[in-house]
Amino acid sequence: MSAPLLEVEDLGKRFGGFVALEGIGLAVAPGERVGLIGPNGSGKSTLVNCLCGTLRNETGTVKFEGIELDGYSAHQRTRLGMARSFQLPRPFFSMNLADNLRIPLLYAVGARSGVHLTAAEIDARCTELLGLVGLSAKARRWPRDLTQVEMRKLELARAMAAEPKLLIADEAMAGLSHSEIDDILALLVRLNERGVTIVLIEHIMRAVMHFSQRLIVLVSGRKIADGAPQEVMQDPEVVRAYVGE
Repeated sequence: MSAPLLEVEDLGKRFGGFVALEGIGLAVAPGERVGLIGPNGSGKSTLVNCLCGTLRNETGTVKFEGIELDGYSAHQRTRLGMARSFQLPRPFFSMNLADNLRIPLLYAVGARSGVHLTAAEIDARCTELLGLVGLSAKARRWPRDLTQVEMRKLELARAMAAEPKLLIADEAMAGLSHSEIDDILALLVRLNERGVTIVLIEHIMRAVMHFSQRLIVLVSGRKIADGAPQEVMQDPEVVRAYVGE
């Protein structure tokens, strides 16, 4: 069995006297599709921020490809191969779509490899990524011109421009229609088939169950379940968390 790509041991985070995360342990294997779910306030966003370096955990360790990440900043973790998309897309609104992808190509991929990418190489990668997410025809358009689902696709393309080994997709389908959700699901599966390990944080259970090979559940800052999706959703503690006693 291959070593985990991401490994978390006994992770804890407090905000003053409030315990946001306690004793979180999990592992994600290369190539996996993992769903991370939990009620509002369960600690999902805090966990993602600790993984990506936006927040510092007080206890425990996060390892990526065996490298302990304590002390690594968010951009250093990105350069190692960990990327995220945000629930609320954060494009550069003063740049067109192609230029939005040039930034991570220059400052993540180029910095990681130590090789200066030529303008032609960057253009080719931008074209490939926009084609992958179905936005080729809008390369010179501005983010303000996009529909909601197109904005989600741009957000995923921006994350993929960093050429990650692990993509953490944070509620990439929030507010979308049934058909648009299917569109994003198909895109995430395509990304996974290209070799990208994906952790999906999502409230839309239909999407999570369709996408995930394994499901992790957080409640009140603790991990209460981790396993096959159908089995996890029948766990009595998970049922109580979602529907009550």
